[in-house]
Amino acid sequence: MTRATAWRLAVAALLVAPAAAAQTRIALDGFGVRAGVDFNDGQGIFGTTLDLGHLFTPRLRVRPGGEIGVWKGANTYAGTVEALYRFTDDQEVAIPYLGTGLALTGHDDCGADPGCPSVRWTLVLGFELRFRQSFNWLLEYRGMGAFTNNRLYIGLTTRRGS
Repeated sequence: MTRATAWRLAVAALLVAPAAAAQTRIALDGFGVRAGVDFNDGQGIFGTTLDLGHLFTPRLRVRPGGEIGVWKGANTYAGTVEALYRFTDDQEVAIPYLGTGLALTGHDDCGADPGCPSVRWTLVLGFELRFRQSFNWLLEYRGMGAFTNNRLYIGLTTRRGS
């Protein structure tokens, strides 16, 4: 890359960054609870998430969460941070979304396992259905760690009022 090209890119970034930053909003916009199943090991999964606002556009959401897997084998734990792109506005009846992120996962007796805890990539695909003005039902699939864990959830989310 030539020095002139680098300067052009730097100037372009400085011109675009304020507009993108003006659209970014970090705040607690809602939370969700969910229950589901991990199809690989049959565990029941229970979790919660936070909607911490959006990046660059109201459709790109930041969502940290935590979950626990119980009943079959050792209990499992995961903490996640994901970015979700919502394909429609929050006011729609159905809101499909797609996202990705990272999960820090572990299990009971993690200290005795050299591969524990582990960081895994996540892929999220789901949709929300309007239940009330600030409540939505959700159905979500999450693949974790090169799809070694495939999870399906049903839950309820809240949204800050419009």
